[in-house]
Amino acid sequence: MGENNSNEGAPPPIPNGIKFLFGGSAGMLATCVVQPLDLVKNRMQLSGEGGGGKQYKTSFHAISTILRNEGVIGIYSGLSAGLLRQATYTTTRLGIYTWLFDTFRGKDGSAPNFFMKAGIGMAAGATGAFVGTPAEISLIRMCADGRLPVAEQRNYKNVFDALIRITKEEGIITLWRGCGPTVMRAMVVNAAQLASYSQAKQFLIGTGYFHENIGCHFMASMISGLVTTIASMPVDIAKTRIQNMKVINGVPEYKGALDVFFKVIRKEGFFSLWKGFTPYYARLGPHTVLTFIFLEQMNSYYRRYVLGDLSGRGGGL
Repeated sequence: MGENNSNEGAPPPIPNGIKFLFGGSAGMLATCVVQPLDLVKNRMQLSGEGGGGKQYKTSFHAISTILRNEGVIGIYSGLSAGLLRQATYTTTRLGIYTWLFDTFRGKDGSAPNFFMKAGIGMAAGATGAFVGTPAEISLIRMCADGRLPVAEQRNYKNVFDALIRITKEEGIITLWRGCGPTVMRAMVVNAAQLASYSQAKQFLIGTGYFHENIGCHFMASMISGLVTTIASMPVDIAKTRIQNMKVINGVPEYKGALDVFFKVIRKEGFFSLWKGFTPYYARLGPHTVLTFIFLEQMNSYYRRYVLGDLSGRGGGL
């Protein structure tokens, strides 16, 4: 990411503030498209919790059931929380990643190696996850509300109502419940997603069959999305279960991420750790594609029309 700023006459770099702005904006635009898939993913991961009967047989069954019982608006439950999550989490992670990427360039302007990219991605993801956990809590609960009995539904009006009520009813610390597995997931996701995207894009261009354009960005994003899905789903399951759990008589359903893993494997089977794989990848794949394409295009246009860089280089990822 970033450009070689050591060469004389080179156009100035994109300011760090703009990098943060573009990162959050790209994530929010992508979320507007894929929010229904995120809802289905959350519902699938909570289906059959505790060894009970599964509410949804397949992803398509989940979609049809949600539409039938909750209507078209129901499929967008949690959108406000999803947008706030992107405004906090993605703004932070992509902004920090691009900033650190340029910081750790070689003296000759060369990009960091793959392992450095992964390390930078982990640091950016951990920081972004901590900042975005309150919005994540709200998103999980708002998405899950429709599957609960009417008497148990929380009925948050929007993300801000959720944040206020959680703080008032359960204490401000609850906003960071599950922060551990959330940070773990973010480190895995960002190490896999950001590093694999950069490497896949570099490889594709190196074959000679691809050039710096949307087609290349699309293919690199899909590869990145698949790698990220396989690596991060078990941690995402733990995060979702912990953030949605209820505390009964002072006793939480799960003691931590490892407790979730053991109970899921014992009661639901090993491969349940990848439950909801289809909607997860169907959501993460397009979200990854759209986020990177939006970000690449915004960076490219900013370089061309604001910084006057007419070299035709890519967006910098």
